[in-house]
Amino acid sequence: MSWMGKFLGGAIGLALAGPLGAIAGAVVGHMLDQAAAGEVSVGDRREPFTPLEDAQMLFFVATFSMLGKLARVDGRVTPEEITTLEAFMSRDLRLSPESRRVAIDIFQTAKASPEPFEAFARQFAGAFHLQPQILEFMLDLLLRLAAADGPVNPAEEHMIRAAAGLFGVDAAAYQRLVARHGGAGTDPYAVLGCTPSDSNETIKKNYRKLVKEFHPDRIASKGLPEEFTHIAGEKFREIQKAYEAVEKLRGL
Repeated sequence: MSWMGKFLGGAIGLALAGPLGAIAGAVVGHMLDQAAAGEVSVGDRREPFTPLEDAQMLFFVATFSMLGKLARVDGRVTPEEITTLEAFMSRDLRLSPESRRVAIDIFQTAKASPEPFEAFARQFAGAFHLQPQILEFMLDLLLRLAAADGPVNPAEEHMIRAAAGLFGVDAAAYQRLVARHGGAGTDPYAVLGCTPSDSNETIKKNYRKLVKEFHPDRIASKGLPEEFTHIAGEKFREIQKAYEAVEKLRGL
């Protein structure tokens, strides 16, 4: 049984504490109330979570909790933001109907929660501080969603910058991430974390490092939920495509 099956069964126990645990607990309680009323069915709640499933659950809950706060940052959630979120869930993540229901419930619960965005980001940073590729993947997701319905507005950027600071991502690395979502065509050097002035050897070294760190199987083993493997594969292919583009530019 996957982590989602156990989550749907209410088998959360004490697996997730802190502000994200409060969101998860509220969502599970809501689902169990719906199940008691015969509105939805839930799974088997007897199986405990494994450590990897704990990490996968935390990533999923953190993603949609932070997106809920991000969407609310300008005072209200616009129809365009809802459309963007739904497209992200169906097209990019390819979530099952059950997973989409959970994601939307997390999004709505977090959006109304008194906990600030930074509380969710801080707990996420604490859980994944030894997996910088997971932290970068989360920032990439936040920027991707913020830019999906137009330019990232100042309030959204301030919030994502706060997450970057909590994640330990320096200003230069953050700007490279932003450059990937600039809307005017992806800079292959930015994807590789390089500049045109870097040597061929530096570019090759960065490429090899990124391929190793962001291979979908590797980041899945660090806590990326299976629901995100498709988008992880896209990121991996983006890295490969960027290196091929730089090779052509430099005649390597």
